[in-house]
Amino acid sequence: MKHIFKKGKLSNPTLLLLHGTGGTESDLLPLAEIIDKDASVLSVRGNVLENGMPRFFRRLAEGVFDEQDLIFRTNELNEFLDEAAGQYEFDRNNVVAIGYSNGANIAASLLFHDKDSLKGAILHHPMVPRRGIELPDLTGRHVFIAAGKNDPMCPPEESKDLYDLLTGAHADVTVHWEHNGHQLTRTEVVEAAKSYEKIYL
Repeated sequence: MKHIFKKGKLSNPTLLLLHGTGGTESDLLPLAEIIDKDASVLSVRGNVLENGMPRFFRRLAEGVFDEQDLIFRTNELNEFLDEAAGQYEFDRNNVVAIGYSNGANIAASLLFHDKDSLKGAILHHPMVPRRGIELPDLTGRHVFIAAGKNDPMCPPEESKDLYDLLTGAHADVTVHWEHNGHQLTRTEVVEAAKSYEKIYL
């Protein structure tokens, strides 16, 4: 997978950056600086193209995921993390994902499918990746969700459902609400940074 890696302190988590639809591996680098400037950073570009725009998995329509492709791409990303940890010598058990929109959805999917895939996640405007499945025991996993009360692409119910599913699997979940739409705001990133600092630093 096309990516950027920047080495940081080995004692800090490695930040896995996952862009939104149409983004690239450069998009979320400024977020890593705000969240933890000393962390190693692995920023990945999605392997799927939709009308020329990179994504992490296919969808059948807006808000309707191609579930088969989602499962395949989730496994693909998980395997890539294993390979990257060996190549770049970071702690595979100390990876925190930061995802926006489509990137947040694939990060949530990692947690839904493999409890050891991530130590935690910061999810900006995520949806529920899959419904009707049993989640692994996510005890010890920390998840920060930033959601918009007026988000047309990701209704508030999605964030509430995701919170319920993750807490039901024993994850420690914080939800931060903005009175905005689907855009990624500096205020929600600052709140995510505060939450991250309490847990990991």
